[in-house]
Amino acid sequence: MKDTPGTQGPQDPTTRGPRPDFPQQEQEPPGWTGPMDPPPDHGEESYRGSGLLREKAALITGGDSGIGRAVAIALAREGADVVFTHLPSEAQEARETTRWVEDAGRRALAVACDLREEEQCRALVERTVAEFGRIDLLVNNAAYQMSQPKGITDISTEQFDRVMRTNLYGMFWLCKMAVPHIPRGGSIINTTSVQAYKPSPHLLDYAMTKGAIVTFTQGLAQMLVEDGIRVNAVAPGPVWTPLIPATLPDTADFGKQAPMGRPAQPAEMAPSYVFLASQHASFITAEIVNATGGTPLP
Repeated sequence: MKDTPGTQGPQDPTTRGPRPDFPQQEQEPPGWTGPMDPPPDHGEESYRGSGLLREKAALITGGDSGIGRAVAIALAREGADVVFTHLPSEAQEARETTRWVEDAGRRALAVACDLREEEQCRALVERTVAEFGRIDLLVNNAAYQMSQPKGITDISTEQFDRVMRTNLYGMFWLCKMAVPHIPRGGSIINTTSVQAYKPSPHLLDYAMTKGAIVTFTQGLAQMLVEDGIRVNAVAPGPVWTPLIPATLPDTADFGKQAPMGRPAQPAEMAPSYVFLASQHASFITAEIVNATGGTPLP
């Protein structure tokens, strides 16, 4: 049913998800889905597949929660088998993602992996190929951020190194190692951010990596186009994931900055990844899909 003027029905994008003010909440990194209020929606009850990725093999980093879990659920319901990474401390979250992928009738493989380590990235690719024979779709989604409101002087070398190695090194290594196993027609999708274009000062190092991901995506796309491999990225705006209460000091107003007046739910990001992975996007490469809730980006 279509909305009529003056109503706020299920199709109204401004009210599709919860709107701030949220309860103030804090968690220890990396954050957990269970305590979040309101609970995030990963599409568990809403996403309906149509066979767009039947019998494909997908590798997703950071698939235990947030956007990664929503993408894993969506790809599985489109017919793909899913390998996804998580940190050792996120094993409980990973089991929940596994349950939803298997509930869709697809194979799930959860792999504890520290993307900051080159050899762990290599082992991840080798295990994926050993299990599934190839990698049709690589989704570089895992990321680390930590707010430093006082400025650059409070960004330690340890934090800077963790952000760079998680967000950039891991992506670079996985692309380098996975490309020989991606067949023609395969796809790489990276997760960048509105921060790449409109950096928040308190997320300086994180925003820096997201800008680099845009450049990397566009350059790699041109490098691989003759191999029949498409490379694109999704640039989310504010999304309600465990990363938020675990890394930001103020959660009550999170998402108000978006023109829609609320953060996205992870389930609202997943269709962009499905589209870019599918043959509906066969003429699209080197593109950044902006899913920002109305914030204009270049």
